[in-house]
Amino acid sequence: MAESATATALRTKRDELVRVIGSYEKSISAARRDLAHVNATLELFERDTPPNVYPSRLSIARTFKRGEIFCLCHTALTAAPEGLDTRELAIAVVTAKGMDQADTVLRKAICFRIVQAMLRQGMQGRVASYRKRKGVRVWKLNRTAS
Repeated sequence: MAESATATALRTKRDELVRVIGSYEKSISAARRDLAHVNATLELFERDTPPNVYPSRLSIARTFKRGEIFCLCHTALTAAPEGLDTRELAIAVVTAKGMDQADTVLRKAICFRIVQAMLRQGMQGRVASYRKRKGVRVWKLNRTAS
């Protein structure tokens, strides 16, 4: 039985609409990025505070001594036997170092450092990442190796 012309036309129209929607979604994501940049620049010009009040970004490479991140994470994990996720560990590290907890850029940078340190300790059997919660790893001490 041959396909009807109506079915063929509908399939063609469907494929065309899928392509059009895909191109619109790419345009929307590009426009959102542009809007975020414009908003950030506009915020710089609309602030009432002097320019030296803006937070300066610094490298956290030398902020921590060797092994200090794991030591702070170990202390936090000892107090929480059910485990903590990477974001909670970052808040614990920021609090222990007396840094600004509201600084999301700092917390994100520390999260990356925590993941590196914890993966290294995981290879040695001291910690384990046994699941994910809200997209981030949950870390737990291995009681037998500690």
